[in-house]
Amino acid sequence: MNISAKTIRFDDATLWVDLQDGRTVGVPIAWFPRLRNATPQQRAACEISGSGLGLHWEALDEDISVAGLLEGRGDASVRHSAAAE
Repeated sequence: MNISAKTIRFDDATLWVDLQDGRTVGVPIAWFPRLRNATPQQRAACEISGSGLGLHWEALDEDISVAGLLEGRGDASVRHSAAAE
């Protein structure tokens, strides 16, 4: 079963994703440096894939999978150290 996104929104520190199954997932924007450094207008320009399995920001060159969010994965191109958490 694939879990898909319905809508997204942001507050000052969190990306919130409303899922088709009724759950809401929140992850820190800090996990995604491109989103952290983006303006609110750039963050709002998210495209949810037709199937709802991915989130895409064209201007930011950012792609996030819903499965990755549910697994607790941040930006795979950034190395996170345990000391920084």
